[in-house]
Amino acid sequence: MAAPEFPAALKDASPAQLILGTLASLTVLVALYLWRINTLLSRTPPAALKLAGPRWTPELLHETYARLERDPPGLYDAKKLPPRLDRRYVVTGGSGLVGGYIVLQLLARGTPPSAIRILDIRRTERSDMLSPGSPAREVEFVETDITSPVSVEAAFSRPWAEAVAHLPMTVFHTAAVILASERSEREYWFPEAVNVRGTRNLLAAARKHGAGIFSATSSASISIRPVQPWVAPWAGEPRNFFQLLDLADSEKPLRHRTGYFANYPASKAVAERMVCDENEDSFRTGSIRPANGVYGNPTDNMLGAYFFKDVVETWVPHMVQSFVHGANVAVAHLAQEAVLAKTAPESRRYAGRPYVVTDPNPPIMNRDMYPAIRTLLPRPWRTMELPPVVPLLMAHGIELWSDLPHRFPLLKKLMPPITGEAKHLKPGIFSITTHLVAADEDTRKPVSEGGLGYTGVVTTLDGLVYEILEWNREVAAGDAEKKKITYTSSLTLGERLQKTGLSIVEAVAQPLSTKTK
Repeated sequence: MAAPEFPAALKDASPAQLILGTLASLTVLVALYLWRINTLLSRTPPAALKLAGPRWTPELLHETYARLERDPPGLYDAKKLPPRLDRRYVVTGGSGLVGGYIVLQLLARGTPPSAIRILDIRRTERSDMLSPGSPAREVEFVETDITSPVSVEAAFSRPWAEAVAHLPMTVFHTAAVILASERSEREYWFPEAVNVRGTRNLLAAARKHGAGIFSATSSASISIRPVQPWVAPWAGEPRNFFQLLDLADSEKPLRHRTGYFANYPASKAVAERMVCDENEDSFRTGSIRPANGVYGNPTDNMLGAYFFKDVVETWVPHMVQSFVHGANVAVAHLAQEAVLAKTAPESRRYAGRPYVVTDPNPPIMNRDMYPAIRTLLPRPWRTMELPPVVPLLMAHGIELWSDLPHRFPLLKKLMPPITGEAKHLKPGIFSITTHLVAADEDTRKPVSEGGLGYTGVVTTLDGLVYEILEWNREVAAGDAEKKKITYTSSLTLGERLQKTGLSIVEAVAQPLSTKTK
């Protein structure tokens, strides 16, 4: 049998032509593969779409806005909150989003300011806590670096007002640092210092000073498995593209750090397990896991960051996600405190475990959030939609650029660090910008069935629209532009601390001219 002959074109081709032809073929194959991955990343899985709530129309948004102008949501309505307990409170991170709402809700249900102490790295910049006549202005603030045992001990050792010094103590621990896309081992020291060692310091001080309840803000991101977009061309969707934020992981051994999508959830998982393992009858502990998108104040990182911009680049308008308002997270903490305050053995069934919390409505699509901002802001605002594979490739490039100078120090002079928002675009971000739906059945169960009896005080629609309304009022009052210049978000502060390695209190004390460099 005669051997098959090569086509004449190949037989007569030069080596250079063969190489060029091969490269051209490979280029076409890579382009086709990237097109396929982009197609998969642009889809909404039917299972996620089935869980999403109804779409928001412009008419609904305008009607909601007008209604909330007349009748604001009851974020601090004592009738909607668990009944007041006669206790005194330490609230770490009490100047921030969740901690601030805990403080405001404690005050709303009748706890005197003298029975509340805020431990934080800075004073609050929230308008709702600084308004004239607000009782939050009377709450004691203690500048505290939770990474320092000395600083934590000094904060807990301060004497209480005589009228409340005898009351049992609850600690609400909400302080944390969030750098959601960083997954390099060399950067783990920072979230480990704040989220893990800081929690350990607070647990020790709380025990020493007689606290009976310790309720910590954890994160539903602990349960997220890293999204793996680089799948076979015939795959139906990226691996872990749609996930339920549940508690299945809480009954299993902790994963290795690399089993989480970034350093932040890895550190929060260690801290949560530490809190739950400390539980005993005389020191009841537990944690609340807010769903992926936590919002609720014009200065938050989740939603408020968009208000400063005129154009927002996005590749996730089709994503289905559960959001949770900071006021709802605070309500869940108060509900957890109520069951932990029960006497043993009844309190045991609720203690030493986490609960997931989300808004009291189905998850929404980003295609609802973006039009809400565009429709209700008093100025032009738009999104620029990018093919998902473009930021994905950029993310890998940025991560490689950031890591190489540390692997090869000689490259530091040749490869300056990436600055601005681009430095956060790393592969880890694709695991929290995917389809994530919170499973909060245990939290909503009646207390008689082992749940918290949680019912949120605001829906995502009302909460998001009301945040835009608050922003518009600040714009009208001339406060928004001032915040743009002076406000230090938790993300910005975390970046500076990570870069400088300074203690938290030292970093906050730096003058603004140093902060912005």
